Amino acid sequence: MTQNLDDARLAARRAVQFDSNGQFQQALYYYDIAIKLLTRLQSDGVYEDKLVEYRERISSIQRLVHEEEEKSHNPEPLHQSQLQRCKFLMNQALDADEAGLKDIAVKLYTDAAELGLSAKTIDTEVKAKLTNLVRVAVERAETLKGIKITEDNGVMQSLAKLPSVPESSFPDSKQSIQSEQPVNAPSTVPPARNTRSPLHRGSSGHLKVTGGSTNYTEEEKKVLLYGSHINDNEFVPFMSIDLAEKFQYAFPFTDKDGLLELAPKQKPDFAAWRRPEELYSDPKMVIGHHVDYFSIKQTVVSDCSFVASLAVSAQYEKKFGRRLITSIIYPKNKNKEPIYNPFGKYMVKLHINGIPRKVIIDDLLPVSRYNQLLCSYSSNRGELWISLLEKAYMKVMGGYDFPGSNSNIDLHALTGWIPERWAIRPNEPDFNKDNLFNVLLTRLHKGDVLVTVATGELSDLDADRTGLVPSHAYAVLDVRKINGERLLQLKNPWSHLRWRGNYSELDIKHWTQDLKETLNYDPESASVFDNGVFWIDYDSICRFFDVFYLNWNPGLFNYTYCIHQMWKAGIGPARDAYNIGDNPQFSLEVQSRGSGAIWILLTRHITDIADFRQNQEYITVLIYRNDGKKVYYPYDPPPYIDGVRINSPHYLCKIKLDDQSDTKYTLVISQYEKTHTIYYTLRAYGTCPFILRKIPQLYKYEKEVTGQWNNITAGGCGNHSTYVNNPRYQIVLESANNTNYLLIILKGPKQYQIGFDINIVALNDANAGTAFKTKSSGPFRSGFVYLELEDVPAGTYHIVPSTYVPGQEGPFFLICKSSCNLQLQLL
Repeated sequence: MTQNLDDARLAARRAVQFDSNGQFQQALYYYDIAIKLLTRLQSDGVYEDKLVEYRERISSIQRLVHEEEEKSHNPEPLHQSQLQRCKFLMNQALDADEAGLKDIAVKLYTDAAELGLSAKTIDTEVKAKLTNLVRVAVERAETLKGIKITEDNGVMQSLAKLPSVPESSFPDSKQSIQSEQPVNAPSTVPPARNTRSPLHRGSSGHLKVTGGSTNYTEEEKKVLLYGSHINDNEFVPFMSIDLAEKFQYAFPFTDKDGLLELAPKQKPDFAAWRRPEELYSDPKMVIGHHVDYFSIKQTVVSDCSFVASLAVSAQYEKKFGRRLITSIIYPKNKNKEPIYNPFGKYMVKLHINGIPRKVIIDDLLPVSRYNQLLCSYSSNRGELWISLLEKAYMKVMGGYDFPGSNSNIDLHALTGWIPERWAIRPNEPDFNKDNLFNVLLTRLHKGDVLVTVATGELSDLDADRTGLVPSHAYAVLDVRKINGERLLQLKNPWSHLRWRGNYSELDIKHWTQDLKETLNYDPESASVFDNGVFWIDYDSICRFFDVFYLNWNPGLFNYTYCIHQMWKAGIGPARDAYNIGDNPQFSLEVQSRGSGAIWILLTRHITDIADFRQNQEYITVLIYRNDGKKVYYPYDPPPYIDGVRINSPHYLCKIKLDDQSDTKYTLVISQYEKTHTIYYTLRAYGTCPFILRKIPQLYKYEKEVTGQWNNITAGGCGNHSTYVNNPRYQIVLESANNTNYLLIILKGPKQYQIGFDINIVALNDANAGTAFKTKSSGPFRSGFVYLELEDVPAGTYHIVPSTYVPGQEGPFFLICKSSCNLQLQLL
């Protein structure tokens, strides 16, 4: 009795919630459930007032939505929805049965039978189908486990009519949800209940984690936890246990995180949120044997780069027959194909903030008063994959009011493929136009890379004349070289508005009969229907476009490793002009010689839409041939690869290897004008094994003093007689051995050239073989110098800081760090 009342309350609560949000179809459904449950509990009229209230509200809502229902595109009747849900459970049960997952199969057969028994319909055809499904489910369940659903089992049937609400939809439903068994992905044996497998550093199934522990440190787990909270929602790392996600509910699933914020261009035409079953008679995830890039249509959401990313991913699946974009959508059938879920819940795996993450959505989609979708959609009526993937990505990005992105970011999120940006700069000497085209031509046809291209700012005259959209992304579908002509086939995500120049359908000069036949393209036929797909020559690309975005297949590599870290804003100087010793630094050791490559991908974590919209953090990776040791001076020695600081979340650096290459490198993370704490992931991909690790901290002890060069003590360097007037400091290394590490740093006014000397005064071991008499910080430098020493004997030393020229007054900081305890004082 208590459970029935609780379920009635939950149904009523949901009805009111949907009613308040203008989601009238959903409200009608839950008001009806609440009325049925309360009627069953009615004994002395205690619920009569509520029953009257709910019935009157149903009548009012039905009058309000009558006009919309007449205009709707054949929405699926409730009994058809029940049949779809029963079929969904049966298919999952059959998949689990075939996979040998006996317990899971029995549970799913039982769920299917209960759902079929609880369905109410007067449609004889639907009733016959439901009866047949129930019979098959019961017979197979009895065969597997001896479970029998009979007239005596009335409690089971009653419970089927009073299921728990979708998980976490209400605070007080948490307990009942946890008590339910999940519906599992058919081909995966679920891990132990309420346990999650440990995180590991892999990013693709075939890549071997190399050169370190596969498990994360506590510090890294904190970084990943921070990166899970994005735009006020939580997106936890995707793990193997998530393959056992629950997708079946008695009520249609509604996302506990609420409805997405609409974009300004959506709001004027917005009428309601609708489920696919309310829009289509037979909704499907994918229509046909594969996804089709021609069917993709962008509407009013400003996500052209995302839609272009969908197009090139769909083209890849169609051309190479390998699942890429459809592999991230759940639930799936036994063939690992994503399927329509009549219960309304989906899970999408996106690569966000350094790791694959789990994104849960419902299937409510924004529509106009004429039931036209106000999001990206498929021209194949009833096909859902485009709209649902966009919804999942927009949820992570804070809603449909999307500030815009680029395809490097979007494709990496969708596929995990390695992002690289190639700016088109024909007038700059470093731009190798021919090499870029050859890369596109050879690698695109091998399936090694996904490519999009984007325009920059265009004048109104150029935009009108060319048919190109300013600051707009286009999918690169094909690259050809025919009789010396270099051509690319592009797709505008809008599915209309095409290029009007060379090799467009309007061009009567360049299209030869041979070229038409080779490309299977007829300009005259193409001119009849504008689907946004067009050919363009490479020279025009270089003239009117701004940048190519390439995302590389991780399958080009065999090994990977990653490190997740935080760089606090207060550590080190704001700029890297003089000192990078406080920057995060990592050693990279290549473990074999020969030709190959190591690619380094730096990813900055973004957790707020404002940061994404106004991204002012410029980051890069610097590579030094420094034997894997720490680097202090940014340009002494100069970096082997000097990264360009860009305000993109991703930066890629490539190290080419041959027989003569170094085997040890130092990687330095760098920012321009560092002002905020950043969280980031450093991931390496290698054709050969390697070791990537954070350079260890050698110094446990540190002392710092503040000094002053004044009119007396500003003695200058040792070339001057006044050198003896400089401040002198005594440092004592308190240790029982002669193998100590010592780091001395001097910071002073940047307008002065500064340096220091260190002299031995007395050693604890007079026979120490590693003793030295005097050492200096080397050439005098602007504002910053250091000296790093190994195998330093314990004892007493004097340090003399100075400017190069006498009489230069100002403050300075002397910092000493050691592996042993030390004392530092002014003499």
